[in-house]
Parts: sequence; structure tokens; C-alpha cells
Amino acid sequence: MDGALEDTARIARDLIRIDTTNWGEGRAKGETEAAEYVEAELRALGLEPRLYDAAPRRTSVVARVEGADPTRPALVVHGHLDVVPADPANWSVDPFAGEIRDGMLWGRGAVDMKDMDAMILTSLGDILRSGRRPARDLVVVFFADEENGGVFGSHHLVTQHPELFAGATEAISEVGGYSIDLAGQRAYLLQTGEKALLWVRLVATGVAAHGSRVIRDNAVTKLAEAVARIGRHEWPVQLGMTASAMLEGVRRILDASPDEDPVELIERTGLAAGFLRGTVRTTSNPTVLQAGYKHNVIPDRAEALVDVRPFAGQEEAVLAELRELAGPDVEVEIVHHDVGLETPFSGPLVERMVAALTKHDPDAEVLPYLLSGGTDNKALSMLGITGYGFAPLRLGPGLDFPAMFHGVDERVPLDALAFGRAVLADLLLEA
Repeated sequence: MDGALEDTARIARDLIRIDTTNWGEGRAKGETEAAEYVEAELRALGLEPRLYDAAPRRTSVVARVEGADPTRPALVVHGHLDVVPADPANWSVDPFAGEIRDGMLWGRGAVDMKDMDAMILTSLGDILRSGRRPARDLVVVFFADEENGGVFGSHHLVTQHPELFAGATEAISEVGGYSIDLAGQRAYLLQTGEKALLWVRLVATGVAAHGSRVIRDNAVTKLAEAVARIGRHEWPVQLGMTASAMLEGVRRILDASPDEDPVELIERTGLAAGFLRGTVRTTSNPTVLQAGYKHNVIPDRAEALVDVRPFAGQEEAVLAELRELAGPDVEVEIVHHDVGLETPFSGPLVERMVAALTKHDPDAEVLPYLLSGGTDNKALSMLGITGYGFAPLRLGPGLDFPAMFHGVDERVPLDALAFGRAVLADLLLEA
């Protein structure tokens, strides 16, 4: 089977089989084995990668590639090696088996983001094995801990080893560059921004007591009410620079009225709406509940984690509203906060990313995109590096790609991996 498997799929499969589950807040299986696998692939290309440990088993990999024009600013090309947890009981395949089925590679990390890790390695291999060089110096990085906000990965390297990124001004990584279907017209979403990140903990306290008593000061009840208010809160629609430009392109492709409501327009995009709904409003989703230890004991403390994604610069205002929603009896603690990013859909690198996509898919459109989530580009921005999402995948109209991210039965088409390898190689040769 290996002999018939294209190299990008083979490498992605191998990485999926290395379980790098990251539960967050420092609890993870670790990325060391995956980092060593990547290191070996890079050494086979004649490079000299180095491993960096932010903590035991929290390993990132960095290699520098000399470009054809070393006088130009370097480009950071990065991926991450960790993945979110997967419960095998919910999957139709073993999430860490890297199974090939129905023309797709299945497993945790197939789209987030061991596919891009593999595309980086194979596109770079295509360039170097042919005797060519990328257009400019590349800083190739495979980070640990992205799913925890990069504490033991990108943020560690940026603060402790900034020299690794010397001379770099731009970066590419997840999540943009994939295609969506708009009423039969294929369009690619090129990520030129991402929302801010605000992870908070809700804490309610009360009186510990026997479960049979009448207790008004119940921590679980207070927390449940706060969680329901926050989880059900509908934040207002806001159209910034990137979302406005994206919707303008969608209107044109769908021949929609200029007066059509943005939310209704997004719903007309079909499966793509799973990505686009979060680009026009703040989101606040409760994700974890913790309370109690015995059926007949009322606990004196209850906690919940909430994943909040505000627009850049609006974090304080959103936090103030969260405290109002939580109410006076529930404390709101910040667990992790990171910046939002937004850059114009213009400039030489954007033009070359668009050109690389349309070279391999001439009839497609390319639109700017504001990611509702976040990437390691947040940490790189601390060094003045402008980051874009460009993990190119040409997808069929029937795949619910938004559901693949952190979802059940995560998978990616094999032909999309080969497409991404070719597009990425062309970009690195021209960018």
C-alpha cells in the first residue's frame, strides 16, 4: 500500500499515527516523536533542523532553507504537530490509525493540521531534490502546543529564541487556501486575518451541604444559569475590512442583492456557512463543566470553561459584557488571551498566493477570509511578522469541511493533498 500512496498522504498518515493529543493547560502526550519524525524528513533533504523543548516532551522543530535571493526578507512556513483529543467511541475509524478509505485519509489531524505539515515537507522536497531553491530564505517551523495557544510552542520560541526568525517579515500556515462551493462556482478562502482569542473560566461558589437539604446558595445552579446566558447570547453582527470584502465577493458570485442581509447571505453559501458564520460576530461557547464529587453532596464550587472569540481590539468590551452576563455571583477569570490579526487582501505575497491557486485551478475565484479561530501567526506577530492562512486544498462540494476541524471522523481527500503539495511548491518558488 505504501508504494502506491503519494508521499504527502504517506507522511500525513504517519504523523496521524503518532498520537500528539493536547488537552490544554499543560496536559498533553507531547510532540517529541512527531518532531523527531519531521526532523528526519528535513535531514533527508540536506537541511540541518534543530529541536527545541519548552518543557519535557513539548518539542518544536526549526530549519532554515537558503533561498535564491538571500537579500530578500525571509518567509516563515509553519505548521503545528499537536492535535485536540478524539474519543474513539464516537468515530467510525480509529482516530489514530491513519486509515485510507473512500479516497480519503482519516484521523485526528488529517485537516488540523498534519496535512499541511506533510505538504510543507513534500513541496520543499520537490524543490530541493530538483536542484532548485525557494525564491527567498525560508524559516520552516513545526510548532508544539498550538491547540493550547502556543504556550509551549510558538510563544516560547518567539520570546526565548527570537533569533530563529531574524530577517523574516511574512508567514504562511493554516487555515486558509481551501476551496468552498458557491452554487457550483469553486472559490478559495485566503486567510488574511483571524479573530482574537479569549479563554475564560467561570467560577461559582456556594455552600457545601447534604444533597437532601434546601440550599439556595448552590454553586452548580449559579454556574448553570451563567453558562446558559453566555452560551445563548447572540452577539451583534459586525463587518470589518476582511468580512466586508469576502461578502462582496460572495454577493457577486451568487448574484445576490446588495441589500441582502449578511447573515442570510452567509446561509446561502451552503456547507461553507460553517466557517463563515463566526467571521461576522463574536462567539462565546461553553466547552467544559466541572463540579461535584458525589450524588448526594452539594459542592461548594463549580467551574466552566468558555471559548470566546472577539474581534481584534474588542477584548475588554467583550470581557465586560461577559461579566454582566455571568452575573454578580460568578467570577470570570482569564485563562489565556491572544491578539487578533487583520491585514489587507493585497501586496506581492497575496498576489502570488492567488496566482499559485489559479494556476492549478484556473476557473476558481479567490476571496479574503477572516478566520474565526486562531493560529500561531498570533505569536509571530509579536516580531512584526505578518501571517496568512494558506494550506491549499481543492475540495469537492459534498464534503462538510468545516465539520472536520476538531470534529468526529476528521478526513481529507487524497487528491486534495496532492493538489496542495503542487500549489505550495509553486508558491515557494515564486514568493
